[in-house]
Amino acid sequence: MAMSYSDKVVDHYTNPRNVGTIENASGVGTVGNAVCGDIMRIYLDIDDETQVIKDAKFKTFGCGAAIATSSMATEMIIGKTVQEALQVTNKAVMEALDGLPKIKVHCSLLAEESIHAALWDYAEKHGIVIEGLEKPKEDVYEDASPEEIAAAEAAEARAMAEEEEKEDYGEYSIF
Repeated sequence: MAMSYSDKVVDHYTNPRNVGTIENASGVGTVGNAVCGDIMRIYLDIDDETQVIKDAKFKTFGCGAAIATSSMATEMIIGKTVQEALQVTNKAVMEALDGLPKIKVHCSLLAEESIHAALWDYAEKHGIVIEGLEKPKEDVYEDASPEEIAAAEAAEARAMAEEEEKEDYGEYSIF
């Protein structure tokens, strides 16, 4: 059974929005996934007075779903306050993309954590506290036990073995 992506996922992968970097960014957040090797970096330009995100860019190394979730996440936070951006969850990113295959849900987790990491960096640079923001993880499996990591690796391997269209798993980079 081949993996099925929504039209929105395909669109954000083939025509990603907000690719690049922001010179002198207000905040930069990088998060990875040791199991699959994806790395996502989000850059924010935030108005210091209003705390509104004026611009967001990303660079991602990973599969098409990782690129699509990065693209959608940046679209979702531009124009929002830091507090509103903090409320963007992996579930919201998946819903905005009309879903992701189960094996690609971790990509949306990377998007959420990358936003949090960039907001954390902004808060640290400016000596402020963003209510509700906790120190982000550098790896989405950071707090996982060796058994949980092994189970995640095994699940990833099983899912990949079940897929017929191997091009869905090619590594792509906008890094």
